[in-house]
Amino acid sequence: MGGEVHGLGTFYASAQGAAAGRLVAQRLRRAWPRLPGQAVLGIGHAGPYLELWRDEASRCIALSPAQLGLPAGHPAGAVVAEEDALPFPDLSFDRILLVHGLEMAESARRLLREAWRVLKDDGRLLVVAPNRRGLWAHSEHTPFGHGQPYSPGQVSRLLERHMFHVERRDSALFTPPWGPFLRAGAGWERLGHAVCPSRYAGLAIVEAVKDLLSATPAGAVALGRRVLARA
Repeated sequence: MGGEVHGLGTFYASAQGAAAGRLVAQRLRRAWPRLPGQAVLGIGHAGPYLELWRDEASRCIALSPAQLGLPAGHPAGAVVAEEDALPFPDLSFDRILLVHGLEMAESARRLLREAWRVLKDDGRLLVVAPNRRGLWAHSEHTPFGHGQPYSPGQVSRLLERHMFHVERRDSALFTPPWGPFLRAGAGWERLGHAVCPSRYAGLAIVEAVKDLLSATPAGAVALGRRVLARA
């Protein structure tokens, strides 16, 4: 299913999407303030957020799973590939940002296995997923209302089952997904983080590292990985 079916490009080009994107970007910048010289991979629809670090990172690559395709206005260096066969060698990236990826995955298990493989041993994974208890997961006119939502605990347990160790959890989009509220989004976010339990936020944000004491991934990595499209 193409990314435009879910309205990813159209959403972020709209006033609503731009406002939501700014609020999410503030939390991502808080998690990773600076990434000088780092190799950063964004999986899903991460292009709008990779701009936070593009000027200082050694490289930023936005990868869209094949079922989403490249959205309109994709950034330079964007790639489309199968989510279970990422076209990169082992231990390629210092940081991986997974946004609009986990909930859209055809197989979360295979996607996380590949993320583990291409992440360096001291690297970090940041997962952004629609919170199943939040309003945004029930708003079908935004891309957060499509796919499989997760509670923060479900994201953490999923990562732990796939050889990651969760180090911190955050949240974003306490703001209701409607224009009048988004215009005052910063105030809603401050209020939400101050008084509202994170389980009711629109998005769950979970940071994890590789669990090197867990079992070695089963199966050999397939050779001849195929890039389906490259900008």
